[in-house]
Amino acid sequence: MRVKIAGVAVAAALALAVSGCGSDDKKDDGAQGSEPGLVIWADDKRAPVLESFRSQFESELGVTIKVEAVSKDLQANFVTASQGDNAPDVVIGAHDWIGNLVQNGAIDPVQLTDAQKAGFNPDALKAVTYNGQVYGAPYAVENLALIRNTDLAPEAPSSIEDMVADAEKLKKDGKTEELLSLQVGDNGDAYHAYPLYASAGGYLFGQKDNGDYDPADLGVGKPESIEAFEKISELGKKGVLKTSIGSENSIPLFTEGKTAYLVSGPWAVGDIKKAGVNYDITPIPGFEGMGKATPFLGVQSFFVASKGKHKTVAQEFVANYVTGEPLATALYNADPRPPALTASFDKVKATDPDLAKFAEAGAGAPPLPAIPEMSAIWDPFGKAESAIVGGADVTETVEGAATTIGDAIKK
Repeated sequence: MRVKIAGVAVAAALALAVSGCGSDDKKDDGAQGSEPGLVIWADDKRAPVLESFRSQFESELGVTIKVEAVSKDLQANFVTASQGDNAPDVVIGAHDWIGNLVQNGAIDPVQLTDAQKAGFNPDALKAVTYNGQVYGAPYAVENLALIRNTDLAPEAPSSIEDMVADAEKLKKDGKTEELLSLQVGDNGDAYHAYPLYASAGGYLFGQKDNGDYDPADLGVGKPESIEAFEKISELGKKGVLKTSIGSENSIPLFTEGKTAYLVSGPWAVGDIKKAGVNYDITPIPGFEGMGKATPFLGVQSFFVASKGKHKTVAQEFVANYVTGEPLATALYNADPRPPALTASFDKVKATDPDLAKFAEAGAGAPPLPAIPEMSAIWDPFGKAESAIVGGADVTETVEGAATTIGDAIKK
């Protein structure tokens, strides 16, 4: 059965057909009938890649396939569809969804052999491991780094203070308009703020002896977090951080030459190359005399839906095709984020020096917390950052955010 990619407006219509497999399920999974043998949901960048492999998958797996792009609210729609018995068989998303999806009974552990596990970046595999079980097959990793215009800033700064001094000189000389492009926006951005927050001693959640995040140990509101936000406040007062710089203009400011420094991830590189900007990628510098500005590690993964109609097929697809180099490399070509599969990373790194640079910038990066309690962090933390960058009292604002987060976690 041939199915074209189409948009989706409501959860019940969401379906992303990709491929199916499994001799035990052939009759039930669509080999002989009109129902697709495997339904997968993905975003609009990954769906066309899966569509390009669909004929091959159908031929090799002996089942029909359907692929459809879901452009927004994928996680929320997936949970809703799972509760309404309209779940796909496989869904593609970020590893930090795992806690929420497990809590909602929406995904199953992925059955990977030891050899298959060994083929992944160990940090990526760790990120998709929750409560001791592997819940996703990772295909890409990502982290923030400092990207600088080498025509304006030939040398990598040794600290945030060093970067600011250089940026101030460039602006004074009329070569740039902004000191730094790091997205904040009206509602703040906890993900982009975290490296600075961590450098100054702040943390979100403590960790247990086994390395798992401990929701009982909330770092926001602790003295360390107040001290960290004091440093962020200083950057706001100097105009280094601005609420006027958000997701919509942070990369354009850099590609248009209005700033020499950009904090962003692999997703920014395509626009930078298209603009013809000479650039380099290095670790985000920390505050002078303080800790490392460590970004979070994010991992994009394939998940097996608990409420899918073809779970055996879904498990086989995820284990045998997501762990294969051809699909992993095709996904990289569509959206150049470092592959989580070692064989794919090794294949593309020779032609993409940026991969090693992002990896260096992310060395030691902790996985973005995948615990359900993380959902309570994003909005209050971001709004606190935005307010503080705008001049609000640090202690009062941080303690207020901590109360809001704590109350949400207790619910």
